[in-house]
Amino acid sequence: MSALRSVGPATLEDLRLLGVADVPALASRDPQALYNDLCRIKGQAVDICCLDVFCCAVAQARNPQLPAEQCDWFWWSRQRKAATSLTNKSKTRP
Repeated sequence: MSALRSVGPATLEDLRLLGVADVPALASRDPQALYNDLCRIKGQAVDICCLDVFCCAVAQARNPQLPAEQCDWFWWSRQRKAATSLTNKSKTRP
């Protein structure tokens, strides 16, 4: 899993804590569930950027031909923030 872009030592340790041992196992996991489980295991809210890294890692595990830009965790941050912005705007409109 260390060959996946945006996956460094801290993420590898988090994945180990979550019981994810290899790329095929990672491909079968849900990034949001991984993030929720990590928060539960650590007993606190984890930096939301960890969710973005999990999205990035799972996407690469599922698609080795993933476009290069999507192999960077911050691409996933932009997607999350854009989705949150749209959701918040729709809640404020009558």
